[in-house]
This record gives sequence, structure tokens and C-alpha cells, in this order.
Amino acid sequence: MIEEKKLGLDPDVLAYWFKIIESDAKALCPQDLRDSISIKQDPVLWMKFQLKASKRAVPFLIQAIEKNLPSMPYATRLYFMKVGEIIEEEASRFYV
Repeated sequence: MIEEKKLGLDPDVLAYWFKIIESDAKALCPQDLRDSISIKQDPVLWMKFQLKASKRAVPFLIQAIEKNLPSMPYATRLYFMKVGEIIEEEASRFYV
């Protein structure tokens, strides 16, 4: 059971889901925002990801995360729920 939970936080699993979320967010947003969304995995620290999105693209990124949550393993789902919270917090700083 613990092994199953650990697998959800494997860097390869996270990278896989980040790619899906990036692809879905780009599909959801208008053409002019697609280049503003990018997710890159650190080549040295595999658990570290750099996520970039314009302010206007943030809602599409959140929507893509929420769309994919039910399909994710439990630990991965918790991870991406936290990622979504962080994105929303960061975005709210710019809207104030």
C-alpha cells in the first residue's frame, strides 16, 4: 500500500501528468495564449518543475488540473491539488 502511494510521487509520474495538464491547458485556451504556458522539469532536481503561464492563461491551467484530478493516483492528486492552490494564490497577488 505504501509502495502504491510512493509511485504517485515518482518524478516520471509527475512529469507525465504535467505534460497532460500542459497539453489540456493549451487546448482549452485561445490560440494567442498557448505559447504563454510552459512546464519544464529541472534536469538535476527531478522533483522540481518550473511552471510559467500568463495571467490570462491561469484559469485554463486550473481548469486542466481540475479536469485531470479524478484520473490521477491518490498521492499525485494531492500533489496537483496543492499545485492548483499555489497557482491560485500567486495569481491572486497580481489581481489585487
